[in-house]
Amino acid sequence: MASRLERLCIEKGMKMTDQRRLIARVLSESEDHPDVEAVYRRASELDPKISIATVYRTVRLFEEAGILDRHDFGDGRARYEEVPQEHHDHLIDVRSGRVLEFQDEEIERLQERIAERLGFKLVDHRLELYGVPLGSDSDESADS
Repeated sequence: MASRLERLCIEKGMKMTDQRRLIARVLSESEDHPDVEAVYRRASELDPKISIATVYRTVRLFEEAGILDRHDFGDGRARYEEVPQEHHDHLIDVRSGRVLEFQDEEIERLQERIAERLGFKLVDHRLELYGVPLGSDSDESADS
């Protein structure tokens, strides 16, 4: 059965090679926000012949087609996720790099009110919060 990402590629008229199908499946099954290196490691476990160049090209193709979102969470690596079906924001643990997805209607309403107050209609946004877990050593030293 085709992954959600593979079905989106087909809907967009993309030619789906076996390696593109594999990369689409790896990305669809990801519960994190992998960088290209992580996608490559996961794909090469399933197909040792796949090259890192193929993964880079395919990820870029998926991003250009509007089926992958690219994120920069401040760790120097581009990280990817399927374009979400529902909007969500991100909270990034600056110590571990773990990314938590969340939705908050109060934040959404506040952003719309701010845009309106400044004379704009909000059409899109991204919110990324960076923090350390409560109770971790020297919480206040992460103010960089």
